[in-house]
Amino acid sequence: MTGEKWFSLLGLAYRAGKIASGEEAVLNEIRRRRAKLVIVSEDASENTRNRIAEKCNYYHIPYRIFKDRHQLGWAIGKAARVCIAVKDEGFAKGLLSLIDENLRG
Repeated sequence: MTGEKWFSLLGLAYRAGKIASGEEAVLNEIRRRRAKLVIVSEDASENTRNRIAEKCNYYHIPYRIFKDRHQLGWAIGKAARVCIAVKDEGFAKGLLSLIDENLRG
C-alpha cells in the first residue's frame, strides 16, 4: 500500500462529508454510534489515546493509530488533527483494508 491510496481515500471521505475531526467531535460520533472507524495520531496525548480507545472498545468500533497529526490533517486538507472518525461503512472498510495491509506488509 502506498500512502497516496490511503490519503486519497481519506480525502474523498472528507469531501463526501463522512469525516468528523477533533477529539470532542469524534467522541460525540462514537457515543452516537455513527463512527465506523476512528483514527488517532500516535503523537496525541496519552490521555486522549486512552480515552478514545476506551470508548471505541466499549462501543465495538475499530480504531487505528496513525503516526503523525500533521499528516492526518493534511490528508483531509486541514491543519493538524489528533483524531478523526469515519462515519461511512464503505469508506471505513476500505480504509481498514489499506491500513491493515500496510501493517502486514
